[in-house]
Amino acid sequence: MKLTSVIFNNIVRKMPCRPIVLSGPSGGGKSTILTRAMKEYPKSFAFSVSHTTRQPRAGEEHGKHYFFTEREKMQEMVKNGEFLEHATFSGNLYGTSKRTVLEIENSGKICVLDIELQGVRNIKNSHLDARYILIRAPSIKLLEERLRARGTETEETLKNRLKHAEEDLVEIERDPTLFDKVIVNDDLERAYKEFVDLLREDLEKTSK
Repeated sequence: MKLTSVIFNNIVRKMPCRPIVLSGPSGGGKSTILTRAMKEYPKSFAFSVSHTTRQPRAGEEHGKHYFFTEREKMQEMVKNGEFLEHATFSGNLYGTSKRTVLEIENSGKICVLDIELQGVRNIKNSHLDARYILIRAPSIKLLEERLRARGTETEETLKNRLKHAEEDLVEIERDPTLFDKVIVNDDLERAYKEFVDLLREDLEKTSK
């Protein structure tokens, strides 16, 4: 069995399944695909809940969607080296806790890290042997249509999300080695199958 590793407090821990670092702009279908996979394989996945300084949105729960954290506390955690990666997005801090990843490792499940592009680069500089997967819409135009259809965005937040998505695409084109797999979600069924097939070996281990 191939083992991957995570470093916590300078101790290398072996992980039976490679974590997956999942990235992609809002509206690309990332959450839809992951949620479906977690329902189909309920014993296989564990979501690494990130810390953030932003305020909760309607329906979000502390400890389930994010660990909503005061800025001073999170800055202290950064200073103490408690994060695998941390990044600033739209003025808010986000971070992936080493302890959270370690707890998932102890459960034997596939650790899922949902990370912005800036954070992806930071994790690539760590010792985490992960699979890097990008899920995106086939075009910015279609991404805009999907975001507008949600009815949850203001014109300002929509503009910011599209600008961020365009900047990410430029960076990904400049560095095609950043992700192990890019899934273009132009057809949900095909994109979902592509995602599951990529993880087939670990899904078979964990779903028994």
